Amino acid sequence: MRKFETDVQLIKYEVLRGVAELALEGSLDEKLGALPKIIAPGPKPRIRCCIHKERAIMEQRIKLATGGSADNPNIIEVMDIACDECPIYRFTVTEACRGCLAHRCSEACPVGAIQHVSGRAYINPNKCIECGKCKAVCPYNAISDVMRPCKKACPTHALNFDDDKKAIIDNEKCIQCGACAYQCPFGAIADKSFIVNVIEELKEAAHNNSIRLYAVIAPSISSQFDNATIGQVIKGIKQMGFHDVVEVALGADMVAMHETKELAAAVGKKKFVTSSCCPSFVRYIEKFYPTLKNNISDSVSPMIAISRLIKSMDDKARIVFIGPCTSKKAEIMRDELKGDTEYVLTFEELCAMLDAMEVDIENCEEAVLDNASFFGRIFARTGGLTEAVRHVIESENLELDFRPVVCDGIAECDKALKLAKFNRLKENFIEGMTCVNGCIGGAASLCHGPKDKSEVDKHGKMAVEKDIKGSLRMFNMENINLSRKTAE
Repeated sequence: MRKFETDVQLIKYEVLRGVAELALEGSLDEKLGALPKIIAPGPKPRIRCCIHKERAIMEQRIKLATGGSADNPNIIEVMDIACDECPIYRFTVTEACRGCLAHRCSEACPVGAIQHVSGRAYINPNKCIECGKCKAVCPYNAISDVMRPCKKACPTHALNFDDDKKAIIDNEKCIQCGACAYQCPFGAIADKSFIVNVIEELKEAAHNNSIRLYAVIAPSISSQFDNATIGQVIKGIKQMGFHDVVEVALGADMVAMHETKELAAAVGKKKFVTSSCCPSFVRYIEKFYPTLKNNISDSVSPMIAISRLIKSMDDKARIVFIGPCTSKKAEIMRDELKGDTEYVLTFEELCAMLDAMEVDIENCEEAVLDNASFFGRIFARTGGLTEAVRHVIESENLELDFRPVVCDGIAECDKALKLAKFNRLKENFIEGMTCVNGCIGGAASLCHGPKDKSEVDKHGKMAVEKDIKGSLRMFNMENINLSRKTAE
């Protein structure tokens, strides 16, 4: 039995596996309606108030597992039935209230939501606008602030609540990082899955010689499966029916080379350049710092780079990216990148598919995976990109004044971007990672433990190629377009 960090992750796995099993046997349309009862047989509920509500929530989970709402362009969705267990009111007066004479809390409230009864303060939740001014002025710290985990996790304030106190996502602010989905204790927010599409592609490729399905795996996979080696995981993915498995880290090598040359060309023309590997970081700049859009690197992400390389060598190739990132599902839908990578699976979905296909990776033989260099593999963690760029500068003997700032998480990214906006940034390169620790901290990771960084470095040191130039020596990079295409 697989071990999961939380029951939320376990239930998501059960739904994904159930959907995958039905898709594999070709009975999705006929049996999908019965799946909630299979996963939640009853008669007693596992975690909800009654089995009927549990199954109703399961229906919404299944809908997301089969693609979600076609009317919602966001790949992150809220399951409204499941969103009802969090504290409804954020600010509450506690027993620490001493009934003081100053009444600073009510004086500070801009909407008159605080009343005093027998000396004690009370907050009217129907009037409260959650501004926090009362808490800020209370001399006894008697007002508690219980912010919902989803709202607290959202770096762009895209989470709000409707009249029924259900969470709603403002798509105009959302950067689809998945932080809210990972932090929701009840699993009421999740990413859309395209696991059915990938299974149908695998079934088609099995008897259609005009299709070859490639799995391109993110380097952060090195920290995901503690029950098997990387070689066994690669063998398991091949047994699923993929034509081949390629490291996205090779695409990272390509991007490091391209981005370094771009940075060298920008000297004297731009005060700084930002990285472009993290799609949520790119979206963050586009949405909240639009005046800095021209400073975003023109380099594509490693996922797009490796996809373009494979397709330049195989005109029958179709690409499935496998990684820890929900935002990658949104990246492949960008107008300028459509058609480069067909589908995105998360590590959570890979786990469910392996088990649905009864692929026991623990007993698989070792397969060889040796496409990329050490530097390409460490892109999975914060600082890896910067180390790779510095390596290229040194190995190519470039006379480049490289002054990077490494941002670990969106809060640090925001600080650097604010400085840049007001021309106070001393550095000339911003490495931006939305998730703390980098890709290994992605929302759809199987594990988020402290060992991840060391596991990535360990995996990087196992690479046969120790430098980027060596990993790219067999490819003609002049024929590969590593710039983001202009949308028509």
